[in-house]
Amino acid sequence: MAPRLVDENYLKEIEKARRDLRALISSKNCAPIMLRLAWHDAGSYDAKTKTGGPDGSIRFDQELNHKANSGLRIAVELCEQVKARHPVISYADLYQLAGVVAVEVTGGPAIDFVPGRKDSMVSPEEGRLPDANQGARHLKDIFYRMGLSDKDIVALSGGHTLGKAHPERSGFEGAWTKEPLKFDNSYFKELLNESDSGLLKLPTDKALLEDPKFRYYVELYAKDEDAFFRDYAVSHKKLSELGFISPSRFALKVAVGAIVASAVAILSYYYEVHRKFILK
Repeated sequence: MAPRLVDENYLKEIEKARRDLRALISSKNCAPIMLRLAWHDAGSYDAKTKTGGPDGSIRFDQELNHKANSGLRIAVELCEQVKARHPVISYADLYQLAGVVAVEVTGGPAIDFVPGRKDSMVSPEEGRLPDANQGARHLKDIFYRMGLSDKDIVALSGGHTLGKAHPERSGFEGAWTKEPLKFDNSYFKELLNESDSGLLKLPTDKALLEDPKFRYYVELYAKDEDAFFRDYAVSHKKLSELGFISPSRFALKVAVGAIVASAVAILSYYYEVHRKFILK
């Protein structure tokens, strides 16, 4: 699918929306749920069927009512305040921009944001998002389906440095870190902390220690916050662009296709001319 038109006016609205989101998230201390909104809208992507992904469909009741999305109506309604001021921006772009800003305002890495996502009117079926009660195999099945890697799984899990679990939403209660509004590498440090700190450790968190490939990155990120920030920024961008062809990439794809088509036409012409010459 072609991306939506991104012109100078659209880019200006994106920057204005970025400023509004920064103010909103800072004043409401809602970075964790904004990040969760961005993740859950994008995390429904299926690389084989090319369905789901960051297309804004999470705004519909059908998808908001999925068990994994419990509580996200709060984030959708907060985003409506920004959408009302910048109606030209797609919901798909708005939700992913909110996730980028949520990381930024809490001290996390800068994440490259490319606008141009189109909104979808179709919600994916339930069951595409991670289940916190499952283990390493489940995580791999879910993220591999999206087209993401083991490194992406661990880096993105580090985003749990923000926020806390609510029993009415997930059945779990508590924060993963001592400062749930600060984006840093403390999630990994706490995972490796064997003492009973009282902080949250879900089955999916513990799975990161049990799987050797996962644990390698947990240990790396626990001791090297710069490495975590670099890898997180890359993985977050990948997640936010699943199934999305940016306007520049789309234009390049069209241009390459036109060049290939022209080359084939020219070669076909010369082949016919050469064939007729030989037959004479």
